Amino acid sequence: MAKKESTGGAGSARPELRAPRKGTAIVTAVLLVVVGIPLLSALFGGYERTSGGEIAVIRNGGFFDNNKIRQVIDPGSGRVWIGLYSQTHKYPAQQRFYTITSDAKKSDRTGVDVVTVPSSDGVNMGLEGTLYFTLTQDHEALKNFDDKYGTRKFRGVDGEMRNVYDGDDGWSAFLDQIVRPVIDNDLRSQINSFRCSELVSSCALVQNAGSQPRNGSATGQAQSNNANIAKVQNAINTSLATDLEQTLGGKFFTNIHFNLVRVTLPTRVQEAVDRAQAAFAQVSEAQAKVATARAEAAANQARQDGYNKCPTCARIEELKALPQGITVYAPGNPNGSLLRGR
Repeated sequence: MAKKESTGGAGSARPELRAPRKGTAIVTAVLLVVVGIPLLSALFGGYERTSGGEIAVIRNGGFFDNNKIRQVIDPGSGRVWIGLYSQTHKYPAQQRFYTITSDAKKSDRTGVDVVTVPSSDGVNMGLEGTLYFTLTQDHEALKNFDDKYGTRKFRGVDGEMRNVYDGDDGWSAFLDQIVRPVIDNDLRSQINSFRCSELVSSCALVQNAGSQPRNGSATGQAQSNNANIAKVQNAINTSLATDLEQTLGGKFFTNIHFNLVRVTLPTRVQEAVDRAQAAFAQVSEAQAKVATARAEAAANQARQDGYNKCPTCARIEELKALPQGITVYAPGNPNGSLLRGR
């Protein structure tokens, strides 16, 4: 009897041992789903690479890690291990440009974009141009740039806040808020040292200086204007590099060059110039007519003097002026001086 009880007890205990094993399998499966899949995803996402036109700053981003810069990946790299859950900030590595123009299709801002600054004589002048530059690829300088500007957001023209590394929209928002004021200030400083007529020759038409060019010729005035515009452009190229470095807090931009493309006058001033030019054109036309009349009168007088000295010559000229087909010429006939042949 005792043996049977022992056997029966062992048999009745087996189902109780199987239940924990089944629960353990379920827990293990859940752990694999909850932990394993994200871990595998993070593991495969722990590699990064850059194309030929971008450079990347990598920041730590793990659950128990800090957010300091881990490394910099140069342009055109292969796959590089950047760690689990790291953050990648990609920046442009090729030459970039910022265009200021009245052509809405070419401007970096929405719509017409012109920098309006006053000349030394108080005329507001519209300036259009393009700034060319390259973001530094020096690792230490780029890390400093990411610390200063990669950790904040900038408002775009659509009102959205973006990081500087959020594609072209984020980059443009950064340029609009940080770089554009420096450009405007440099243009204002340089243009303020010139008079309107020294940059746009037609401006002299509506100013007290009158319509006569300073050096006596329109060609010379145009050459002087071009030289002054070149001076403005060279001065801006020199000052921009220094001002951008001071404003940004580091030498983050290299190969800086600004092209001053166009200098325009305000609408009302330009309209006044157009009216003045039209008036001068009418004066020139009238003077040309007067000169023509004088020349014709002088020619007629000279011709008449010649006829007075040579009456026969006058007769010959009269005969030459007769229509073809005339057979009889009777200038003294009161009934008619011309008789046509039949």
